[in-house]
Amino acid sequence: MPLRVYNTLTQTKEPFQTVLPGKVGMYVCGPTVYSQSHIGHMVGPVIFDTIKRYLRYLGFEVTWVVNITDVDDKLIVQAHKDGTSVKELAERVTVDYLSCLNALGVDGIDHMPRATEHIADIIAITRGLIDKGFAYPAQGDVYFDVTKAPAYGKLSHRDPEELQAGARIEPSSLKRHPGDFALWKSSKPGEPAWDSPWGPGRPGWHIECSAMSMKLLGAHFDIHGGGLDLVFPHHENEVVQSESYTGETFATYWLHNGLLTKDGKKISKSDPGTIVLMSDLLRAHDPDTLRALLLTSHYRRPIDYGPSRLGELSRGLQAFHRCFARFEELSGDSFYKLAAPEARSEFDAGDSVLLKEIAEHRGRFLDAMDDDFNTGGAIGELYDIVHALNRFANAPGFDPATALREYRAGMVVLKELAQILGLFRQPLARPEPDQDSLTGPLLNLLVELRTQVRKEKNFKLADEIRNRLSALGVTLEDRPEGTVWRIGS
Repeated sequence: MPLRVYNTLTQTKEPFQTVLPGKVGMYVCGPTVYSQSHIGHMVGPVIFDTIKRYLRYLGFEVTWVVNITDVDDKLIVQAHKDGTSVKELAERVTVDYLSCLNALGVDGIDHMPRATEHIADIIAITRGLIDKGFAYPAQGDVYFDVTKAPAYGKLSHRDPEELQAGARIEPSSLKRHPGDFALWKSSKPGEPAWDSPWGPGRPGWHIECSAMSMKLLGAHFDIHGGGLDLVFPHHENEVVQSESYTGETFATYWLHNGLLTKDGKKISKSDPGTIVLMSDLLRAHDPDTLRALLLTSHYRRPIDYGPSRLGELSRGLQAFHRCFARFEELSGDSFYKLAAPEARSEFDAGDSVLLKEIAEHRGRFLDAMDDDFNTGGAIGELYDIVHALNRFANAPGFDPATALREYRAGMVVLKELAQILGLFRQPLARPEPDQDSLTGPLLNLLVELRTQVRKEKNFKLADEIRNRLSALGVTLEDRPEGTVWRIGS
């Protein structure tokens, strides 16, 4: 099926059509860099990295921009608490953010502009909005006048008068209307400041993204993304100020990802009990487990996080690692070095029963991704493929001499689809115990003893050995060539 995406603006799934044929411009709101990255900061980057991977697989040339907000009230407050400068704090936290992105395989960002690098662009847009009658200066500040924009509220689908309660809108006696928002703020003594026609100051939050996105992608681009919590006021204000300035459509499609929750509560710096730092998670979990956590549900739904969920995912992913090990054992090749298609094409299963089954799951995987990037459904098909491959390779009578060709073809499909999701890019950083450790020889001895008692038809004792090992987290697999063990389910 052709790609369809859910557009927050129209509240419908729409066929995907780009501004320029074959090209996609995509802007996703990045972090305000005032504290270390937590797991919630990774939701958007992982989701939109996957979206870019799929768009490229479909043949699009994608330019992806993620901004860094390096001047903001929160940065100023935190820098003061830390006894450092806003610039030093922003640079330190940005390094941490980039390190986390790299660990999770988010490597498709083409531009990462800083707000402080685009002050001239911000001032130019602000001046243009004043000249067009959409904004007004007030004692060093500049505000956008929401009453001058009849379409205000179209993205969040609410009456502007209802939008103020509970939103991130700063009160000021200088405003003409309570909903007016700052394009430029006069700076207090000691705060970062830049010269402007209205006096020393700094940009408002919303105008930063308008300036950076239009500078790098043009006045009208294809996809604007971000968390669901940004629909109002941030994205609502972005679209109204941008379209008022240019007279053009700002972004064709607005995609909003659901938020990460912990015990049913949104992960937020305002609630320290919900915060889980990425640095801590990366020490405890493989990056594939963390990336899979963020992709196992549809991107528009909330993602519930917890240690038990990560443990469940880690155990589930063992099916893939067993498959990779079995493939290397039979073929002598590494799954991670397989060359797989990076562009969509037809798959010929021939008369192979295995490849016909895999082709069916591959088709469903692509259908899921075509249906508004449904990564949750796609991952389900990936599991079905790996289970089919494991059954095939471990079946009695498997003969590598005759079956390796189709087995390898199936593994190539697994690699083709896994790389769309950004999974299994490299081997586990913490390998399972090997034959040279103390664990290996002890387990080999127990396997030999179990084999002997099975030969003696003492199946009760053989089952007892299996069950006791299983209780300790060791799984035995009886294969035609003998029994093998592994740590984990």
